[in-house]
Amino acid sequence: MDHLELKNEDPNAVNRKRDHIELALKSQINKLDTRFYYEPLFAAHPDKNSLKPFTFLKKTMKVPMWVSSMTGGTEMARIINRNLARACGEFGFGMGLGSCRQLLHSDEHLDDFRVRSLMGDGVPLFANLGIAQLETLIERDDIHLITQLLEKLEADGLIIHVNPMQEWLQPEGDRFQKPPIETIKTLIAELNYPLIVKEVGQGFGYESLKALLQLPLAAVDFAAAGGTSFSKLELLRGASEQQKMYGALAHIGHSATEMVDFTNHIVAELGDDLKCQQVIVSGGIQDFLDGFYCIKKLALPAIYGQASAFLKHAQGDYADLKTFVEMQIRGLELAEAFLRVR
Repeated sequence: MDHLELKNEDPNAVNRKRDHIELALKSQINKLDTRFYYEPLFAAHPDKNSLKPFTFLKKTMKVPMWVSSMTGGTEMARIINRNLARACGEFGFGMGLGSCRQLLHSDEHLDDFRVRSLMGDGVPLFANLGIAQLETLIERDDIHLITQLLEKLEADGLIIHVNPMQEWLQPEGDRFQKPPIETIKTLIAELNYPLIVKEVGQGFGYESLKALLQLPLAAVDFAAAGGTSFSKLELLRGASEQQKMYGALAHIGHSATEMVDFTNHIVAELGDDLKCQQVIVSGGIQDFLDGFYCIKKLALPAIYGQASAFLKHAQGDYADLKTFVEMQIRGLELAEAFLRVR
């Protein structure tokens, strides 16, 4: 075969070789990701949509991803929630809504949150209320308002966000009258819906996580330190004197990888006393490799959640979000084929 035939067979060869020469010095890797073994021998390149469907939160999901709770109540939030719901329905993953507090007594912003028709019934959708509001509803014997909220949203269940540090630092924050674990136990007994408990950006310590895993919850959502900290967000809204005095509190918490280790030890420790058997890993999950690592490392069935990463791509045209989701899924398919967690 002569040179001309070779060139015709690979018309990009010359440009590719030029790129290799020009980019070689820029392609030096000085730091390796040591979380994985790279095993290139045992799989072909994965086909698109090669991830296996699985059951999570009693629904069939196609990819192990979760839209972590974001806000509502503005025109932009309506666009964001609708784009995200559309992606969940198209690609087969679940969504937690932002705080639905304002919907308890008014339907003014209901359309910002009512996204079930865009998702379809096949994937999980959970509403979201704070522990302070839930404590008040229990005290006033108004738990029926939660049921009405879930029915209006056609939600599969409720996320309870536990946020004592955020409320303390928030200028207009609420004060808990009871330990959150008591409120959670009351809701388990009186609300006939699946419940997820999450933090808001600082995570759970060992004993709190252990207490939650002994309850019949649908899942625990880490909401670990490393991503958006709502405690720090509220601190930045306060007076400068408060920021100086309490700023160090925002740096207290637990990373997702630390909580993975906590969970694995707790699973071994509890044995038959383990009641909650699903986890959403969120907080500081920057990309699909972070998520893949954590869910493969966990001793319980798990998916990974993101908020700000989705938010960045969900504020405008749906095509941007669709491309982001597609690329993340392809990354997961590649990781599944060629990576093993150490």
